[in-house]
Amino acid sequence: MTADCNKTQDAAHDLPDHSQPFLMDRKEKDVPVTPAGRLFLRQEMNTIIHCAIAGKHPLNIPAITSAVETSIIMHHPRFTSLLVTDRHGHEHWRKTHLNLDSHIIIKHDVIQVNDHEKAVNDYIADLSVSSPLDTAKPLWEMHLLMAHNCVVFRIHHALGDGVSLMSMLLSCCRKSNDPEMLPEIKNAAAVRRDSNLLRLVVKLMKVMFFTVVYVMELMMRSLWVKDKRTAVTGGAGVELWPRCLVTAKFRLDDMKIVKNVVANATINDVLFGVISSGLSKYLGIQSPEAPKEGTRLTGLAMINMRSEKGLQDVSDFKMNNKGTQWGNKFGTLLLPVYYHRNDSDPLQYVKRAKVMIDRKKLSLEGYFSYKVGYFVMSYLGSKLAGWLNYRICSNTTFTISNVIGPGEEVTIAGNPVEYIRVNTSSLPHAITIHMVSYAGRADLQILVAKDIIPDPQFLAKCFEDALLEMKEAALATIQPDKVS
Repeated sequence: MTADCNKTQDAAHDLPDHSQPFLMDRKEKDVPVTPAGRLFLRQEMNTIIHCAIAGKHPLNIPAITSAVETSIIMHHPRFTSLLVTDRHGHEHWRKTHLNLDSHIIIKHDVIQVNDHEKAVNDYIADLSVSSPLDTAKPLWEMHLLMAHNCVVFRIHHALGDGVSLMSMLLSCCRKSNDPEMLPEIKNAAAVRRDSNLLRLVVKLMKVMFFTVVYVMELMMRSLWVKDKRTAVTGGAGVELWPRCLVTAKFRLDDMKIVKNVVANATINDVLFGVISSGLSKYLGIQSPEAPKEGTRLTGLAMINMRSEKGLQDVSDFKMNNKGTQWGNKFGTLLLPVYYHRNDSDPLQYVKRAKVMIDRKKLSLEGYFSYKVGYFVMSYLGSKLAGWLNYRICSNTTFTISNVIGPGEEVTIAGNPVEYIRVNTSSLPHAITIHMVSYAGRADLQILVAKDIIPDPQFLAKCFEDALLEMKEAALATIQPDKVS
């Protein structure tokens, strides 16, 4: 495969070769890569997003090709541009004619017999450490796993963040009950503004306090402060280690039952409660020496910094073409969970997570990290910014993200979608966790360094068991006449 890639890169300069994309009229100016995009192109932070969309029926190659040809992908400036570097070493996007055949890779081999989900996970795990994207073409691919009815999108993080890319991928899908309609995108409800002056003053004081505390912590994490070593700790160089990918499966109704018995809780609160409980279970059983009670395990999360939350409507992108909502627009949060041995009330994990997340929401940590990151990339260079981000990853324990997918079943190229799952390529963490909800379910993709976590299926079961225990505890608190 490496030899083929090198051959392809060499051939890219021998125009016109119709098997390769060719440059458009150079009257169109090159567009500088954004500061965030340059960060993800750094060798130490080189990040590719993998999105697996499994069909219920065998894949139809002509139908999939047609769906992509008629989608916004064919007109999107990031999906139709080459990455080029000028003589000063600055990266730019250069418009090119898109040759779709070079982006659709068809795999007929059977990876796993009678286990499609494991086959897809194994395939993506291998891609996560061994297969960079070819820079002789725009930085995205579609792998069609014919024997396993699955389309795997590979998209470089420099093209956009999870919100942008999920919105783009959904533009290739249609509603199951209306093949002409795009999936509906439900954004978060607007936050009510408090008009009470005293409460506003108190809230402002909290915002200032928590911002100072969390920003100072973020700065220290980027330099020297790190989590204590446990059986799930990664570190510098771990991004190169072999990976294994497994899935923990949740029902959104179960998460909502837990959410509804903890005052003002959200699905994210429940998710972090599950992570805290699941990691505690895993460490308590699998660790040769269990951590001390209350040991902190810090998660690194990226949050959407757009004014409009949730997935973005890209249906009019071709007409607008301003891209005001497109790209990498995220801040960074440190989200800690704690090891607790045999907590008698599973709901305590959710309550503790809610207190922590509520404080994070009050702070400007995400906004600060976004602005400072932009400043460092723009004025101090990508080398320093990449080093700081790599240090934060090396000093924390896991990566986590949560993207809301379609609430109803959708189709891709007329094929009903079984699941939508997302993960990224390897980071210095031994665990990266990405959740996507779809049609009443939520799948947690858990990518691990298998030399550190040799039994990831057990870790996934710990997360699943944690939610079931929380659900049982929640149902026990509900009046019998309210249970239906």
